[in-house]
Amino acid sequence: MNNTFTVIAREFTTRVRKKSFLLITIFVPLLIVVFYAFLMWLMFRDDTNERQIVVVNNSTLVNPIDTIGNNIFTYTEDTITEKNAAEYLKNHTEYYAVMWLPENIMNNADVPVYSTSQVPMDLKHSIAEQLKTRIETIKKDSLFESLNIPDIESKLDATKAKVNVRTLIVEETGEVKEGSAEITSVIGMVACIIIFFFVLMYATQVMKGVIEEKENRIIEVLVSSVKPFQFLLGKIIGIAAVGLLQFTIWIVLIMIAVVGIQFVAMPNIDMEALRSTATDLTAMAQVSNIDVDNLKVVQKISQILNPNFVMSFIGVFLFYFLGSYLLYASLFAAIGSAVDNETDSQQFMTPLSIILMVGFYIGFGAMKNPESSLAVWSSIIPFTSPMVMLVRFPFGVPAWELISSMLLLVAAFIFFTWLSARIYRVGILMYGKKTTWKELLKWITYK
Repeated sequence: MNNTFTVIAREFTTRVRKKSFLLITIFVPLLIVVFYAFLMWLMFRDDTNERQIVVVNNSTLVNPIDTIGNNIFTYTEDTITEKNAAEYLKNHTEYYAVMWLPENIMNNADVPVYSTSQVPMDLKHSIAEQLKTRIETIKKDSLFESLNIPDIESKLDATKAKVNVRTLIVEETGEVKEGSAEITSVIGMVACIIIFFFVLMYATQVMKGVIEEKENRIIEVLVSSVKPFQFLLGKIIGIAAVGLLQFTIWIVLIMIAVVGIQFVAMPNIDMEALRSTATDLTAMAQVSNIDVDNLKVVQKISQILNPNFVMSFIGVFLFYFLGSYLLYASLFAAIGSAVDNETDSQQFMTPLSIILMVGFYIGFGAMKNPESSLAVWSSIIPFTSPMVMLVRFPFGVPAWELISSMLLLVAAFIFFTWLSARIYRVGILMYGKKTTWKELLKWITYK
């Protein structure tokens, strides 16, 4: 056992001291923080660009479009056709775009807009919405006039209904909490993506390390003092410790950065009060100088990402990250011991990579239907459970499914580590012979 700890310490210290470890550890959370800050900036910023748009009005509508933000619409009597639009914009550089309102706009509202660059999505939708509202108003007024029914518009307005569907989750304890399919889907899929890429990355590191030591004949010296199983286990756990340290640093840094960004972007907002449905958002919006709609989005996110959920999700994530890594790393280590170079490893890596991909895509499907039989069983089967269970967990998973999934993952790791060790003890000293699947089966049965 002391030899195993020695290998763990060697793998851990060797990798932690590398410059690449320091760079990745700092760069990844910094990138996430920048992305988070960018999203916050996009959410609260306004379009400040000033644009002059020429409108050729061939319709019967009188100035149907008003100013949209800083976009000014100028109606012209100039003879401008779609054929000479490019020439017109070239000669009138002060204009951003030329737009035509067709003569039959009441029946066919196909409005072309010629611009020197792509028109922003919000501006395009605002133009369409204003024209739609104006055309519908004229048609309704004409209809009301022909029907000659007193107060028909107010009567029709009284029939309108606004429906707001709120999802509330009743937990096993009887506690009721706010839910959001959109937010839980995003959380699950982000975790699924992280598990897929980082498990593949760290497990591949184990395989590459074994192949490198085998090529350099270092392993011949090591196995003289360390049993192959001890060396295999030490290598896997050592790299797992590096990954766990890296994730712990990332989580701490990201949480500090998120709190800091919230303090800077929303300094006058009490997050605890915001989580309460009884809070007056209109009054809070006035104090914080934030739009009420944006504040509603922040409230929804803060209700879902409460401290209890965050801590439980982090715990489950770390368990499945380590469990999936340990499972796949033991298999990748066996592959590394069975081949002489990385090129020969492809035939053995392909099946494992396909299984990982299957779990990844089932995770996408679980986002739409987390209670389906495929999603439930895939979240229990060890090879796919880490990705699928992390997608299902935010939606709420029965305790027996979560416990069964965790126990099976631990059992699978123990079994496949034992199986890989039997391959490892033979393959680690094999040179110059191309290994086949049949050969691997023979190594497993060797005494």
